[in-house]
Amino acid sequence: MSVLSQLNIIHVKELGKTVSTFEGDLTILSDINFSVKSGESVAVVGTSGSGKSTLLSLLAGLDIASKGEVYLDGEALHQLNEEQRARLRAEKVGFVFQSFMLVQSLTALENVMLPAELAGEKNAKEQAQALLEKVGLAHRVGHYPSQLSGGEQQRVAIARAFIGTPKILFADEPSANLDSKNGHLIESLLFDLNKQHGTTLILVTHDEDLAKQCDRIIHIEGGQLAKIRDGEGVAVHVG
Repeated sequence: MSVLSQLNIIHVKELGKTVSTFEGDLTILSDINFSVKSGESVAVVGTSGSGKSTLLSLLAGLDIASKGEVYLDGEALHQLNEEQRARLRAEKVGFVFQSFMLVQSLTALENVMLPAELAGEKNAKEQAQALLEKVGLAHRVGHYPSQLSGGEQQRVAIARAFIGTPKILFADEPSANLDSKNGHLIESLLFDLNKQHGTTLILVTHDEDLAKQCDRIIHIEGGQLAKIRDGEGVAVHVG
């Protein structure tokens, strides 16, 4: 592992993803290089189909790259098997998806507790209750997802993502399915929890205003890294 890989919580080198189709090989991402420091907030932006969500999946170890290297908190994802990647995700990663991904047969409290219980943590219930209170849902702990609004379901998903205090939080269009009011609430929660816990935040978004709240913005165009700039619009060094 390079010294650079050890200095950043995420380091990506010559990353590429190609899939086979009936019409031949399709390159989704190619030659992606960048690093993310611990505690940093980074937005990944680009047009639909540019490869943003694929990049997020590769960074989190949910998908396997066709070429290149991904280091997550010092561990070489590209050298791990699925079981090892799953262990790493359970220990260090949280997720927030635009479709909430809650278990419909579990209450809000049980949904938030689930990752901690699977990790064998003894205080899962206490952690879950504290996080639901932090996201303003202490009065909804016994409700099922079908009894919650979209904004409430996404707040449950955020609480679940932060249980166990992950080092890295990945969010894929976290406010896309919400109205403006709830969307802004969700975005504020993500940044508040990012600052309170020192969690590195990587989010995919089409919202330029949301992206500008991040420390850096990574632009993906046609599967390639077009530019990296800070929230003020100033270009910064790729790496």
